[in-house]
Amino acid sequence: MPNGDEHQGTGRREYLAGVVRDTLGAMRQLVSGLRTAFLALLVLVLLALCALTTPLGVGLLAAPAALRALHGLAGSERVRLARFGPEVVAPEPPPTAPSAALRDPTTRRELRWLTRHVVAGLPLGLLGFWLPVLAVRDLLFPLYWRLVPADATATSIGIGSSTSWADAVAVALLGVGWIAIILGLGPAMARAQANPGRRLLAAGPETDLSLRIAELTATRAAALDAHAAELRRIERALHDGTQNRIVSVTVLLGAARRMVARDPDGAQELLERAQLAAEQALADLRAVSRSILPPVLSDRGLAGALTGLAAECAVPCHVDVDVPRRCAASTEATAYFVVAEALTNIAKHSGATRATVTARLAGERLLLTVDDDGHGGATAPAEASGDDGPGSGSGLAGIRRRVAAHDGTFRLTSPPGGPTTLEVDLPCGS
Repeated sequence: MPNGDEHQGTGRREYLAGVVRDTLGAMRQLVSGLRTAFLALLVLVLLALCALTTPLGVGLLAAPAALRALHGLAGSERVRLARFGPEVVAPEPPPTAPSAALRDPTTRRELRWLTRHVVAGLPLGLLGFWLPVLAVRDLLFPLYWRLVPADATATSIGIGSSTSWADAVAVALLGVGWIAIILGLGPAMARAQANPGRRLLAAGPETDLSLRIAELTATRAAALDAHAAELRRIERALHDGTQNRIVSVTVLLGAARRMVARDPDGAQELLERAQLAAEQALADLRAVSRSILPPVLSDRGLAGALTGLAAECAVPCHVDVDVPRRCAASTEATAYFVVAEALTNIAKHSGATRATVTARLAGERLLLTVDDDGHGGATAPAEASGDDGPGSGSGLAGIRRRVAAHDGTFRLTSPPGGPTTLEVDLPCGS
């Protein structure tokens, strides 16, 4: 049995691994926030110009575009924050008319976030980018210190020179200090950058949640309809396929039993036909069971299952899956059937020469993208017919219904001439 020292050593290693993992995630979050912070600076300048030119009438003309840019940037920030933590629930879409926007609480909160993201998020993002650069620069200095002129600054902070190995090692120790600062302050800096967005961009208490309640009611009804349609599909598959084959087996076995005494050769032929019918019935049963919950998901995971779908697609398909942990079984099954139906539609209707399937895990959301280079023009009805199932030609309407029943979001972009992009966002569950 391991002794106490071994337990302590294992605990320390796990703790250090957790610290490094959290710090790397914090650095990625800070750098990703740097992009939205630069965009926030541009939008803030645009809004300021609109305010300054309002007396001339120019600002009023440009204000709707500036407000749309503000709302779009706020939406991008919500998506970014969801990749690194809990989802930020968006409020009801705010207005873009200047007079209504000034009274709208969502717009006022977005303006407050915009200012704070520029004032605090931009410097924190720059620190998140430069601190690792400085750490690597100083830490590797002993490898190239002889290439640095003797009168040049040796350290990243602009002081000191290096004329010996001792000086080079001292600079490397400064790099160790940068790493210590990153490990100690990185997660706190990431939280400080994200907190204004999490507080100000989420739906506020004054937001009318009746739309969300109506949406949940509709998706619950869609889930019940989808469940009923799935049961009808299974019943049809069993009745029209498996049951008929089992009846055929029974009839053939009865005929063979009556014939075996007077015509053994004929009875043998009937038994062979009965065996074939039984094998076909077994194949039908397996097909029905796979359509309920494909066993490939349990055996190979989502990545292997999607790779298998791509291999069977008539159109050359590339799969890129970055899902480091398992999602809920219902989520993986929904993702599987969404991709299966999407690839079927591409092969049948798009005229595409290639397709791409991408799956990403963003926080607690599973993001799926299926695109192709076909002729485009695809449309998805707002409501599915309610009587179709996987593999039965349910099409985009069936995908929309299946995703809505799982409280996910569905987006289709398919301009005439292509390309077509299908995006699905599903709650990952646990």
